[in-house]
Amino acid sequence: MKRVLQSIRKYRFGMVALFFALHLAALGVFFVPFRWSYVSLLAATYVIRMFGITAGYHRYFSHRSYKLNRFFQFMLAALAESSGQKGVLWWAAHHRVHHRRSDKDPDIHSPGLRGFWWAHVGWIISNDYDEYDPSLMKDYSKFPELRFLDRHYWIPVVLLAGVILSIFGLGGFLWGFVLSTVLLAHATFCINSMAHVWGSRRFSTDDDSRNNILLALITLGEGWHNNHHRFMYACRQGIVWWEVDFTYYVLRVLHWMGIVREPRGMRLPRNENEAQA
Repeated sequence: MKRVLQSIRKYRFGMVALFFALHLAALGVFFVPFRWSYVSLLAATYVIRMFGITAGYHRYFSHRSYKLNRFFQFMLAALAESSGQKGVLWWAAHHRVHHRRSDKDPDIHSPGLRGFWWAHVGWIISNDYDEYDPSLMKDYSKFPELRFLDRHYWIPVVLLAGVILSIFGLGGFLWGFVLSTVLLAHATFCINSMAHVWGSRRFSTDDDSRNNILLALITLGEGWHNNHHRFMYACRQGIVWWEVDFTYYVLRVLHWMGIVREPRGMRLPRNENEAQA
């Protein structure tokens, strides 16, 4: 009992308190007048920041599936961090650990190893993974502006919150920032949890990844998770025409505009035996 009390005293509850406070604040949408403009603001801040998560945190910084110049790299990092999901180097480093040994030790968010709750949200609000191995991010930590953003990941979040509150008032803040941020978090976390237990498997990968169209829709294409674990380096995650991947569609447009360079493709299997490899 004494040991438990000592561990509780040493525990840093900042992230836990912030996480639950944000969820509690989201209930405030029921106490302000309803306006369709608030719903539109919610949709806009959700979709734009989800693109920052999927195209930024995930496909660019974690997997290097395309290239950007330093200006757009910085802007994409800031957009990703406006989602409130910590530093860009922190996020990508832990995701690279996940892919090294997916659904096996030391995978940090496998539902098969430590349960659904831990995979969904427990790991990110715990103290266990507040730090990351900087050797995993040498390709991006060489940029001082990214190191600055990673250390001060709260800046994009606070700036966005302040802008929304000053322009749209309390109602717009509750809908367009607070509720939007909560929904963003759980949609992203569903890829760590639900996309490893619910869905179909096109490829026999060495993990429990699944393809799930519902998750793909709410995460702009990240739900084709089994495809991604088979071709983790690829810029696209949907393979057939009906596997919608809105992140990839936007990246294609940005490639046409000359902003995105050298998007990495995938070498599709030539036969069923190769597909099961």
